[in-house]
Amino acid sequence: MDHSIITFLSIVLLILGILGTFLPILPGLVLSLAGLLIYKYGTDADLSMIYIWAFVILTLASVVLNYVIPAKTTKKYGGTRWGSIGSVIGTIVGMFLPIPLGFLVGMFAGVFIGELLHDSKDFTKAWKSTKGAFIGFIYGTGFSFVVGVAMFLVVVLNVINVI
Repeated sequence: MDHSIITFLSIVLLILGILGTFLPILPGLVLSLAGLLIYKYGTDADLSMIYIWAFVILTLASVVLNYVIPAKTTKKYGGTRWGSIGSVIGTIVGMFLPIPLGFLVGMFAGVFIGELLHDSKDFTKAWKSTKGAFIGFIYGTGFSFVVGVAMFLVVVLNVINVI
C-alpha cells in the first residue's frame, strides 16, 4: 500500500484517538496507539522504538488512571460507593441523551443522585462528591489528552523529518 495513504490513515486514527480521550464512545488512546503503530510499521518509518514503548506504557497507565483517579478524587471529597455506582449508570444513560456531552451530564447527575439515595438529607456531601468526580474526570482526561497529542506530534514531526 502507498506510504502516503498509510500516513493519512495513521493521522486520522491519531486525531480520532485525541477526540476519544474525552468522548467515551471512542476508545481514545487505543486508537492513537493504533495510528502510531500503523505509521511505524506500515511506512517503515525510522521512528525510534523508545517512542513506541513509552507510548504503550503511557497508554496502559492512562487506562488504569482513568478508573483510579475519579474514584480517588470522589472518595477524597466524601463520595461513597453509591456515588460511584451512580456515576457509571449516569454515564451510560447520558450517552443516549440527545444533548451535547450527555455522558458528562449523566455522570455528574449519577454521582449526585447516587449520593442522595445514600443520604437524602445531605445535599452538601452529594455536591462535594460530584465536585470530586468532576476533578477526577478533568485529571484523567487531561492526562490522556496530553498523551494523545504527544503521539500525534511525534508522527507529524517524523513525517516532516524533524525527528
